[in-house]
Amino acid sequence: MAALIRVDAVWLATEPIDMRAGTETALARVVKVFGAAQPYHAYLFANRRANRMKVLVHDGIGIWLCARRLNQGRFLWANASLGTQMAVTREQLDALVLGLPWQRVGAAGVITVV
Repeated sequence: MAALIRVDAVWLATEPIDMRAGTETALARVVKVFGAAQPYHAYLFANRRANRMKVLVHDGIGIWLCARRLNQGRFLWANASLGTQMAVTREQLDALVLGLPWQRVGAAGVITVV
């Protein structure tokens, strides 16, 4: 039986993070950018080259930190000029982690700049 991590909301930080950052550093960035790590929320960060991504998830009890690296290409990351954070739908997240143009997924206006 596999355990799943519940994720009710996904947030994308538009400014890059150092991929050497561990759980505490990533959590500190979440607090700085988003105010707090909310239970069942996932927070996505990329490095400057956008070929690596870190995802921090608060599961209501503790913190999970995952990393993803593309062997070729880059993640299509949001422009920092849109703000420091954005809400992302599940469908957009699925496209983003594959390196696809996630901004085009779903109905117009589904991305909320905060």
